[in-house]
Parts: sequence; structure tokens; C-alpha cells
Amino acid sequence: MKVAASDRRLTVRHNFRIPIRVRFWKSAISEERGESENLSEKGILFATDASIAVGAVLDIFLKMPEMITGEPTTEWSCLGHVVRVAPSDSPQGKLSVGVQFDCYQVSRAIPA
Repeated sequence: MKVAASDRRLTVRHNFRIPIRVRFWKSAISEERGESENLSEKGILFATDASIAVGAVLDIFLKMPEMITGEPTTEWSCLGHVVRVAPSDSPQGKLSVGVQFDCYQVSRAIPA
């Protein structure tokens, strides 16, 4: 039996548009600023004009919303790998890039 990709997700995706910073892992290339299209505790989708291949490892920096974690908003530094690249209709970029988080570090709580 074939299972739709959306049925395999382990966590709920939220259509949050939050600022993010992205850079290739261990790269001297400067980071790119952007915005998420959707977000979960396990991954993120964002639009970009950068050439990013499936399998690429990225550092992503963001303020994870309380609605996702159940904890106060915190700064996260996430390391993940690209699992999907597809054409995008977003004004933020020509490609939609899906990243699965492999690990993350919570930097600090954001004061209210």
C-alpha cells in the first residue's frame, strides 16, 4: 500500500513565517537570510534562490515559537539535511527546500 508523504510526518507542520538564517555546514560562504514557509519540531520548509541539492547539510538559525515546543520562545541552532527541493511559487525564492533537523541546540530563552 502506498502512503502519502504527508501521512509519514512524525510532527504537525505549522504555516509559520518566521525569519531564519541559513548557511552550508562548515562553509566559509556567508549565511543567507530568509523566511520559513512551514515549520515543525523536526523540520522546516523555506524558499530560496540559492542552489541547494538534496542531501546538503545546512545550519539553520531561528526563534522556535512556543506553539511548536510548548516552551517559551527560544533561539535554536539546527543542523539538518535537505530532503526535498522543488519549484516554488513563493516571492521569497524560486526553490522550496525541505530540511529535516538532525540535531539542534537551544541557545537561550527570549525575554517576554
